[in-house]
Amino acid sequence: MAEYTPTAIGLFPWAAATGMAMHGAGLTVTESMGMSLIVFGGTAQLGTLPLVTSGASYWLIVCTALILNMRFFIYSAALAPAFAAARKKTRLLAGYLMSDGVMATFSARLLAERDQDKRLGMYMGPSLLNWLCWQLFTLVGILAGTLLPAHWPIGFLATISLLMLATPMISNLPMAAAATATAVVLILLHSLPFRLGFLLAILAGMLTGYLIEHTVRKDTHAA
Repeated sequence: MAEYTPTAIGLFPWAAATGMAMHGAGLTVTESMGMSLIVFGGTAQLGTLPLVTSGASYWLIVCTALILNMRFFIYSAALAPAFAAARKKTRLLAGYLMSDGVMATFSARLLAERDQDKRLGMYMGPSLLNWLCWQLFTLVGILAGTLLPAHWPIGFLATISLLMLATPMISNLPMAAAATATAVVLILLHSLPFRLGFLLAILAGMLTGYLIEHTVRKDTHAA
């Protein structure tokens, strides 16, 4: 767990910004913390926040959250062998606590460790620390938001935070194409009812990124 402590503490800017963004969007302290506890995912929280505050349908909010968190399906499949002998309740808790940081730091060692108790400790310890820090830092951000003047437009923090997360990812042609396609479709379809433009833009970006990556790989192999 000590190895993961710096990473967990490093969540502060991201979690605090998420908390301030939720408060700035008009959610109460209780609603903001409820969303943080239930969703427990910065990308999904910020990505669905505009839909929640604009009154979008529940199914669109859920679909958007699932798409934004689709990477966790891949994480779960990768870690499944490490939890094959664990009880169902343990697997459910492990799924809820799953995070990018713990996966990046411990996934290889989890799969290599033969002792089940050590595997669980190696995963649960850092994951619980990660969860605790996220909730605490989010609460700090929410409370900080309540202290700011009401006329300050802090609602834009959700957009800024997402841009900070997404910009470093645009490092190759497929990612650039996906981002461009998402932006173009969202601009063209922003007036669709029920905020369908958001969902279609995400799907367009995913499809474009996949097609471009497939084409680049095909050209590379052909060469």
